[in-house]
Amino acid sequence: MDKEMYDSLVIVDILEDTVVDGPGLRTSIYSAGCPHCCPGCHNPESWDIEQGKVVSLDYIMSVIKSSDFADVTFSGGDPLYQPEAFTCLARRIKEETGKNIWCYTGYRYEVVSRTPRLAAILPFIDVLVDGPFIQELRDVSLLFRGSSNQRLIDVQTSLAESRVVEYEYQPFCV
Repeated sequence: MDKEMYDSLVIVDILEDTVVDGPGLRTSIYSAGCPHCCPGCHNPESWDIEQGKVVSLDYIMSVIKSSDFADVTFSGGDPLYQPEAFTCLARRIKEETGKNIWCYTGYRYEVVSRTPRLAAILPFIDVLVDGPFIQELRDVSLLFRGSSNQRLIDVQTSLAESRVVEYEYQPFCV
């Protein structure tokens, strides 16, 4: 993959120190563009990539590095609408900070893992929240997802075991 070609992303926003897109404090990168257009989506303004702004990966990295404590979440839109650039960003995050990365996508893990353009990001992702939001399956009691069809996938264990392994959230206790 040519890093020079993917030195920017089209995003809607970056939220720092959020606690809703995964465990603990997180820096969430909200991508622009989504092919799924799920009815009832909490972020429909992110569907149109033309409504986003082009931001360099260097700038995004400076925001991520500005917090020693916040891990990272890719949300959207759908980050896998821009898979090459998000893969470059995920690689940089892992190489330069080692931070935990969650990625939300409307695609199922099985589709992502079988599609080379999408699968390239998997070695750098810790948890993939997969599947489209389905309004009829909306469940506000679920952690970190909106509908009961969506799964929290432990990506590194899934890759190692060549099967889907769901992430088991362990709340931090003092």
